[in-house]
Amino acid sequence: MINPFGIIAMNLIDILAKSSEGGFWVNAFIGGIMFVLGIVDKPYRLLGLFMTRKFPKAKNYHKYAILIPARNERAVIGNLLDSIQKQDYPQEYITVFVVADNCTDDTAEVARSKGAICYEHNNPNERTKGFGLKYLFERIEEDYGIQSFEGYFIFDSDNLLKKDYISRMNDSFDAGEKIITSYRNTKNFSENWIASTYALHWLRSIRTRHRARSVLHLATNIQGTGFLFASEVVKDGWKYTSLTEDRALTADSVVAGYEITYNNDAVFYDEQPVSMRVALRQRLRWSKGHLQAFAESGWDLFKHIFVDTHTVRKPTDKWYNYPWRTFRYRFMSFDTFCQLIPKNIISIARWLFFRVFLYPFWCWKSGLSECILDSGTFLDKIFHGILGAHLCAVMDPGVKSYLMGLLIVIWLRILYRIGKYFVNILEAVYLFLIEYRRMIKIPFWKKALYCLTWPIFDIIGRYTQYVALFMKVEWKPIPHESKVTIDDIDANSYQDK
Repeated sequence: MINPFGIIAMNLIDILAKSSEGGFWVNAFIGGIMFVLGIVDKPYRLLGLFMTRKFPKAKNYHKYAILIPARNERAVIGNLLDSIQKQDYPQEYITVFVVADNCTDDTAEVARSKGAICYEHNNPNERTKGFGLKYLFERIEEDYGIQSFEGYFIFDSDNLLKKDYISRMNDSFDAGEKIITSYRNTKNFSENWIASTYALHWLRSIRTRHRARSVLHLATNIQGTGFLFASEVVKDGWKYTSLTEDRALTADSVVAGYEITYNNDAVFYDEQPVSMRVALRQRLRWSKGHLQAFAESGWDLFKHIFVDTHTVRKPTDKWYNYPWRTFRYRFMSFDTFCQLIPKNIISIARWLFFRVFLYPFWCWKSGLSECILDSGTFLDKIFHGILGAHLCAVMDPGVKSYLMGLLIVIWLRILYRIGKYFVNILEAVYLFLIEYRRMIKIPFWKKALYCLTWPIFDIIGRYTQYVALFMKVEWKPIPHESKVTIDDIDANSYQDK
């Protein structure tokens, strides 16, 4: 007797097997696009090893406002304000504003006692850092006028500034730059391995993103704190209230035609989380915010790769000036799009659909012939060297081929990730060697430990992005309790010694 369910099942297997054959080419095409989007990072890594942009000494002092959003930050905000008062930049050109954002402690009183102008924002429905800055800009517009300051610094309450920080940033601003970010160091680098992963992440950004793009007059990305922008950028107020306002500001600035440069000589210090619970909460917020930023600005960036509405031909231009400017603007849009696109989401979706779902049906229909040690990492050569040959699984068509194909796909993914883990350890070694003069003093055994734990930072980032795709995420403050002052850092640093 003919089993209709068996016929349907076999027909379905035939369809999926044929889809797998066509899916191979679709997967390869998507992989090629992702390769193009990722290959642009490789030259930056090399250039950032040797070069960064230098700025001439400023001829003019510019008038700046320093903006500090703070929620229950009484433990640390005083140390930040002290480090601002110790700047070698003339204090008459600096006005410090604090927004005590939905505070339940005496942050506002501490800020005022240190000479800051403090506004209190109390709205439980507006809880992100971006809302605090929006409120602060509204008050500044009412009481002073946004254009009364030439530029605005943004800092978090836990930051500390090296004594020449504002002077060095003023060099960039006086050179005509409109948006500038700076060297993000870590004041609690050696507190535990969790803090160290963040610290190494910021150093990696400096070496692989900021330095090279500043040399090439492109747009690097703003990273939350420690940046300066001209008042014209917010002439219509602050509108970035999402979970990651820095990503949204970066994307909109590039769309508007702004470079985002980097000053390697302007150093500030940040406090990093030391609790895994807090770190996971923060990374989940980052991941959700990055996805939101791509949804909001990705299309505009992509469109401006092909359509330039900002570059204007000037009467004084030589024949090559306008083509070069429009090419640079289009490339900035492409470059920022490449940074913003959620590559991890695309990667896991490709793997799940084409490899985990479709490929085993191909094995069921056509049989299995798969090398089980080709993960695409250096581990392949080690295994092949030990075994003296490639190790392959060969099976006839059928259910067993389906199951074995599925197991091999999962195994190769695990092997690939193990290989990447060890490669990333070398990245931490590189960062410790090349940036040690700017770090606080850290015992050698801790450096060795931090090299081993560093790859966990990217693992957490990858999986929180998967979760953030489906989860509603709310902004919650990160607790800051470090008592470290700028004087403590100066006494415990390799810098200038």
